[in-house]
Amino acid sequence: MTFLERIHLEIIRAVDRHGTMTAAADALHLTQSALSHSMRKLEDRLEVKLWHREGRNLRPTQAGAHLLATANRMIPQFVRAEERLGQFARGERGTLRIGMECHPCYQWLQKITIPYLKTWPSVDFDVKQEFQFGGIGALFAYEIDLLVTPDPLHKKGLHFEPVFDYEQVLVVGSDHPFRKAHHIIPRQLGDEVLFTYPVSQDRLDIYTRFLTPGGVTVRRQKVVETTDIMLQMVACGRGVAALPRWLVEEFSEKYPVHAVRLGPKGVQKQIFLGVRQTDLEVDYLNAFMELARNYCEHP
Repeated sequence: MTFLERIHLEIIRAVDRHGTMTAAADALHLTQSALSHSMRKLEDRLEVKLWHREGRNLRPTQAGAHLLATANRMIPQFVRAEERLGQFARGERGTLRIGMECHPCYQWLQKITIPYLKTWPSVDFDVKQEFQFGGIGALFAYEIDLLVTPDPLHKKGLHFEPVFDYEQVLVVGSDHPFRKAHHIIPRQLGDEVLFTYPVSQDRLDIYTRFLTPGGVTVRRQKVVETTDIMLQMVACGRGVAALPRWLVEEFSEKYPVHAVRLGPKGVQKQIFLGVRQTDLEVDYLNAFMELARNYCEHP
């Protein structure tokens, strides 16, 4: 006999998000008594408690935490399936949801998006940067369909394909003393202000591939949300940044900035597109990957 139903998963997610049965019931458009009865009946049938009560608030037990993790994986798949069925009913092909773990790649993505949208008008298109489980988790949880990342994590069920190579470089203004240097070494950045995207240091190549191995840190790190503002700050001599060389060259006509190699051999990177292996035969997803490969071969 089946005890667990989708509504139980919806309820435990709502309680986790809103803290109380009352708030969860309001969010799900249920009465509190109906919600409480449903979960109490499930606990009785399974002979396990799902929550510890702390006043009006609820904290999941070990069993409750397991059910919550299951709900967080499965509910997005239910939603995705319903969306796809609705699209089939309307004669649409589907939705391509792209997750971005590469801030500079928005410039690259824009060049691919326009021809893709023209070629596939019946495919809905969305770009996400914030993920509940991180980029890899978002693929497994069906939050996204394709991940753009410089740091693939090869796991069973996922396929990653490199689409282009690039060099990560230091970006300096036209008056900076490093401007004419062939390359720099880590200790030369010890007195610098470093502009970065809002990403943890363990995801920033300037740290993991250059500063940290050299046992060096910068005088100050300052987070900047957008590439344009970052390059404006660098051009005005407020600090330095680390970006792909192709991006620096693209913006060099707009801002007086220059690229300097990180170390004598440089920091070489690749951008990957990651998808679920079960989606490798989806035509409109394959079309995007093919377009990305062709663009990078013939920019």
